[in-house]
Amino acid sequence: MARSGMHPVHHFEPWQVWPGSFDNPPPDGNFPALPDPGLKITRGTRIASMGSCFAREIKRRLLQRQFNYITEETHHPASVHASAAWERVYSTHCMRQIFEYTFEEWTPGLRWWRAPSSGRIQDPYRRTITYDSPAEAEADFARHREHSRRALAGAEVLILTLGLTEIWQDREDGSVICLPAGAYVKEGGDMRRYEFRVSRHAENLANLERIHAIMARHNPGCRIIVTVSPVHLWATFRTDADVLSASSNSKCTLRAAADEFVARHDNLRYFPAFEMATMYQPLVGKTFFAEGRENFHVNKQTVKFIMNHFFKWYAPSEPFQPFDVNEASLG
Repeated sequence: MARSGMHPVHHFEPWQVWPGSFDNPPPDGNFPALPDPGLKITRGTRIASMGSCFAREIKRRLLQRQFNYITEETHHPASVHASAAWERVYSTHCMRQIFEYTFEEWTPGLRWWRAPSSGRIQDPYRRTITYDSPAEAEADFARHREHSRRALAGAEVLILTLGLTEIWQDREDGSVICLPAGAYVKEGGDMRRYEFRVSRHAENLANLERIHAIMARHNPGCRIIVTVSPVHLWATFRTDADVLSASSNSKCTLRAAADEFVARHDNLRYFPAFEMATMYQPLVGKTFFAEGRENFHVNKQTVKFIMNHFFKWYAPSEPFQPFDVNEASLG
């Protein structure tokens, strides 16, 4: 039992107290863990994932460890980040739309952008994916829906990495584009249809509940792990907040939504990747920020620390071999 100078009559478990506080042991490189993480996987467990930039790191490490990670559309550049060609999925709004177009009918008012100069057809909902013609775009998206359905319907475990709360929303139908990027934007496409805003706790929680309801109908046995990405905002579109404050708000909002979401459902678990990076690493005197131009990302040592804990907690029956921090990534 841990000791507390503030509440001396209460007996806390070691994972309930701040490492190194009062007479408690200092942090030793092992993130405080509950006795039972509530989920077990093996290398045979069918695992899918989607989300923001950190989701790509999860995919890489699962493949490196030769887990049964679901890979659809391997021919497609947008599949490098996840189990299908969803591209990077930054907001819960875009995440919800993926589940809707995969299993239901989803028809935004403006489905495709045509770049003003090149004439390229761009998908506003999957970052920077372009085509030569509308027919090619429609055919590829129809194939993508089938791949997406196979990935999500076949997963025994689904990992969702939540990224940010800043969104660009269609003023007419409420759909949310990925980002104002790609050929259409670079060539001066008209963006007046879209409004920038900061999404809030209630709507992010509602998006997660919608995802859960769809999965409950189409893959009820799937267990879901929710994480918050430790990768901070590179820039904010907000004019009322600096980038550090905007990033903090984004992560805190998503963390609060994830906490309530997980508390509501027995088949959900929260994995504290965000806390491992931003709180535990500094506690042991290490930085979690990458060096160089992309210093808002997490460094290799932190990814190693996070994923070693992932396998130690959720795959204890598999041989545990800590990552070499310098090992090559898979693209």
